[in-house]
Amino acid sequence: MLRDVLLLQKREIEQRLQERYVEREFGPRKLAHDLIKVVIGPRRAGKSFFAMHLVQGLGPFGYVNFDDERLEALGDYDELVAALDALYGKPKHLLLDEVQNLPKWELFVNRLQRQGYRLTITGSNAHLLSSELATHLTGRHIQIVLFPFSFPEYLRSQEPDLTGAETVEALRRYAELGGYPEPLLKGINHREYLATLLRATLYKDIVVRHRVRSPQGLEDLVVYLMSNIAQEYSYNTLAQVTRLRSVHTAEKYLRHLEEAFVFFSVRRFSFKVREQARTNRKLYCTDNGLVTATSFRFSSGLGRLYENLVAVALRKQELEGRLEFYFWRGPQHEEVDFVVKQGLRVTQLLQVCADVGDVRTRDREVRALLKASEAMKCKELLVLTETAEREEDASWFGLRGRIRFVPLWKWLAGAR
Repeated sequence: MLRDVLLLQKREIEQRLQERYVEREFGPRKLAHDLIKVVIGPRRAGKSFFAMHLVQGLGPFGYVNFDDERLEALGDYDELVAALDALYGKPKHLLLDEVQNLPKWELFVNRLQRQGYRLTITGSNAHLLSSELATHLTGRHIQIVLFPFSFPEYLRSQEPDLTGAETVEALRRYAELGGYPEPLLKGINHREYLATLLRATLYKDIVVRHRVRSPQGLEDLVVYLMSNIAQEYSYNTLAQVTRLRSVHTAEKYLRHLEEAFVFFSVRRFSFKVREQARTNRKLYCTDNGLVTATSFRFSSGLGRLYENLVAVALRKQELEGRLEFYFWRGPQHEEVDFVVKQGLRVTQLLQVCADVGDVRTRDREVRALLKASEAMKCKELLVLTETAEREEDASWFGLRGRIRFVPLWKWLAGAR
């Protein structure tokens, strides 16, 4: 039976390799071949497809997908290796897909590497992979974070050659539809696809794995959070506005949702670590499409959707170890959306403001930047807008700074 399962998976992967592939922002040329390649990210973000093309570029490979109920009873890992050797002609490269579903997977992977196999593994659970990789694969792996399509990848999947006005229109569509590959490439209904995907993630990655007793409470929490993206939260509030029984349950469920790459939290900036831990955090979703497909209401328009896009781009860089980021709130409740920190230094302050044509809105954003600039000794001040592009000197009661207004689509394309 094991051979039959692997044979069917082999046919599936051969079929998939014939499908259209949108080049992702990582590639084989950037990776050391002797390290274990660990591709992590949300379900259906394209990890498997990316990994297939990555491994294909390295030579013949064997494949097994552990997100398959027929492999749940697998007990003899040596039998699995023997079946892969027989089916694929003793390949030296192996692609182990959704490996977190395999009990004690990290020990198995470690042993395969000692035996000389070159490995690429994928997983959809951030906590399992990060904690166990650090323990068992220290110094022998490279981590690749793959989220749904970034904006440049989205453009490559649609119409890459656009005018400036067309690019802004594409940004609006991307902000509402998100970047999950399948509905974009196959013409599937976004709302239905993403609602089904979210439900599968909740039940397969959280309810079943963590034996959640109140699935309805978890679903209520998700709907509330999706309707309040880019807002501060406290566990007390989450427990009160949903059917969860306690603050402890709210904290536990949110942790599960973050581990499954549905949401992530951003801490409030403070030079005191203890204060960072005490204050409320802000919540973002890994893909805008999930927000618009799930929330009962989302009346804030593009502003918060744009802010979520920036948070996702920064989060990806944070997971890659390139930076840390926070939000900032001043003593008079001024707020800066994102504080970017590299090493010990704050390197950039970012505001997201879709329309800076409203003078009061513009002044509020600039005033907060100037105050935060003074507090953190950072001179790199950006306002990410829909179309405005300029630089100007600004002042407020003795505070001075030079503000750059940058179109969001340019920033997402790499203009930092």
